[in-house]
Amino acid sequence: MASPATTQTVRPLDTLRFDTSGPPQITSELADRLRLLGAQGEPVGQDDAATGHVMITGAGFEPVHATTGWGGPEAGLVDEATVQAATGVMAVHGRRDGGPRGLAADYTATATAVLTVQALLATLIGSARGIEPQQVTTSADRAGLLAVSQYLAAAGADEGEAADLAPGGPPFTSAEGTLFELETLDPGAWAAFWKALEAPAAAMRAGWRPFQFRYATACSPFPAALHEVTRAHPLDRIRQAAALSGAQVCVLRTLAERAAEHDGAAPWSLSLLQPGAKLQPGAKSAVAAPAAGRPLAGITVLEAGRRIQAPLAAHLLGLLGAEVIRIEPPGGDPLRGMPPACSGISARWLALNRGKKAVEIDIKAEADRRRLREMAAEADVFLHNWAPGKAAELGLDADDLAAVHPGLVYAYTSGWADRLPDAPMGTDFMVQARTGVGEAVRPEGEPPAPSLMTLLDVLGGLTGAEAVLAGLLLRERTGHGVRVDSSLLGAADTLTAPALRRAARGENPRRPAGFRRPLPTADGWIAPSDACAAAAAAYDLGELTTPDALSLLAGHGLTATAVTSDLADLHHDARFAGSISRDAHGAPAVPDPWSFR
Repeated sequence: MASPATTQTVRPLDTLRFDTSGPPQITSELADRLRLLGAQGEPVGQDDAATGHVMITGAGFEPVHATTGWGGPEAGLVDEATVQAATGVMAVHGRRDGGPRGLAADYTATATAVLTVQALLATLIGSARGIEPQQVTTSADRAGLLAVSQYLAAAGADEGEAADLAPGGPPFTSAEGTLFELETLDPGAWAAFWKALEAPAAAMRAGWRPFQFRYATACSPFPAALHEVTRAHPLDRIRQAAALSGAQVCVLRTLAERAAEHDGAAPWSLSLLQPGAKLQPGAKSAVAAPAAGRPLAGITVLEAGRRIQAPLAAHLLGLLGAEVIRIEPPGGDPLRGMPPACSGISARWLALNRGKKAVEIDIKAEADRRRLREMAAEADVFLHNWAPGKAAELGLDADDLAAVHPGLVYAYTSGWADRLPDAPMGTDFMVQARTGVGEAVRPEGEPPAPSLMTLLDVLGGLTGAEAVLAGLLLRERTGHGVRVDSSLLGAADTLTAPALRRAARGENPRRPAGFRRPLPTADGWIAPSDACAAAAAAYDLGELTTPDALSLLAGHGLTATAVTSDLADLHHDARFAGSISRDAHGAPAVPDPWSFR
C-alpha cells in the first residue's frame, strides 16, 4: 500500500471520498460527520431499507467498507422506535414517568452514525499501520444496548440500587411557571439552597440521595414538598438562593433559542501540536502493529477520566484494540465502590472500565505529575475530562505534554468546550437544559424535561472516542501530534440537529403529540414502528397479551415489537440471543458496538 502520509493534510479525511446509502436517520448524520472530517461525498440511494452501506476510498488507502442499519428486521427492529423499545432505552428514559416512553429524538440512529464513523476511522488508522482493512458492521440495536449498558449492569448486580427506582425528578418550576434544572455535587450546597427557600428539613434530607444518584438510576423520587417550595418562590429568589449556597440553576431553553445562538461549530475540534516539530518516520506517531487484529492494537491510551464521558471514550478505544491505562487517585477511583456491586466492584463502574489497567497517581504531588509526564512520553493518547483550567494549573495541558512527546494525541472531553460564555456547570442535565434537549426528547403537548437517562454523557463519550480516532488518523497522515477537544455541548447539538434545523426554518421543532408512546397490552407494552404508529393506535390491545397484540398488528401489515420493561429480561431476549454475556466479575456485558471481519 502506498504511504498515506501527506504534509498538506489538515483534516484526517482530506482527499478521501465516501459513498453511502441506507436509512436516512443514520446515513444523513454519518455523511455530515464525514464531510466535517474532510471527505467529499453525498448520501445516495437513501431509503427506508433496514440496512445501509458506506465506503471510503482515495489517498493511497485500500477501500474501507462498513455496513450499518437498524440491526434486526427479522425481530421487528426496523426503525428508531422499535430499537428504542427492544434495547431498553424506552424503559430507562421512562423511569421518571413510571412507564416506558420513547425519546422523541433519534438517539440510537445518531449513536449508530457516530459509531460507524469511529469504525471507519479506526480501520483507516489500522490500514496506515499495516493492519489489513476489515469489513465493519454497526447497528442501532447494538448502539441502544451500549447506551443502556450501565443500567443493564446494575440490573444484573448482586445487590440493589443505590436509590429507589420510582417515578419523580426535576425539572423544578418557579412561581412564574418557569422550568429550571438544579445542579450541585455538594450535599452542603444542596442543604443550604433548600434552607434558603425555607424547605421542610425532612424533605430536604430525604431528597438528597435520590437527587445525588439520579444519573445512575434515571429517576429521582424526592419529596413532592420540594416541588411545592420552588413553586412558591419567584425565579429571582431561587437564583439568589443558588448563588448564596453554591448550587446552580439553569432555566430550560427552547430549541428556537438554541437555534438562534447556534454557531454551527463541529462537535469536536482538531489542531496540530507544535507544527514545526514534525516527527520522523519510525517515531512514536507510527506505532508498530501486528499484521492482523483490532485496528488500534499497539496503541496506548492514558485516561484520567471521571464519571461517564471520558471513561466511556477510553472504553471504546480499548474495545478497538488499544491498551488503556487508567489514572486513578491514591486509594483508587471511589466509584469502584458505588452500588450496586458484582463481586464487590460497582457494576456500573465495570460497564465503563472493565479490561483497563490502573495506576494510582496523586496529581497534586509534583513527583507524581512528573511520573505522569514520563508515562505520557511513552503513550499515544492522553485523555481527560478534568474541570476547565485544571490541566494548565497542574502543568499537564497539551503544550506541556507535547514538550515531552511531540507526537501525542491530547484529548479533552468537556462540558462546554468554551463555546458559551454564560454556561453553567457542565454536567449532563445542565447541558440538556441549556441546549433545548428537554424539548427535543418530548413530543408536542408535554412539558419539556431533560431526560434523567444520561443521554449526553453517553453520546459525549462516543463523540470523544470519535475525536481521538480522528486525531490519531491525522497524526498518521501528518507526523504531528494533535490536540482534540469534544464536549457535551457538541453531543447535544448533534442529537438535536434535525430539530434545530426545523426551528431555524421557522417550523415547529417538536414532534407531534403522542409521538413514540408505547401501547399497553394486558401484560406489558408494545411499540409500533413510527410509520405504523397511527394505524396501530386504532386497535384496542389492552386485553390482549403482548404476543397476541403483535400477531394482530402483523396480520394487518403493521410492524411493532415488545417493549423491554425490565432490563434483566434482556439476558433471555430472543431478539438479542447470545449477545449479552457476563464478565469475570459476573456483571452483564453488552456486545461490542462494531463487528470486524
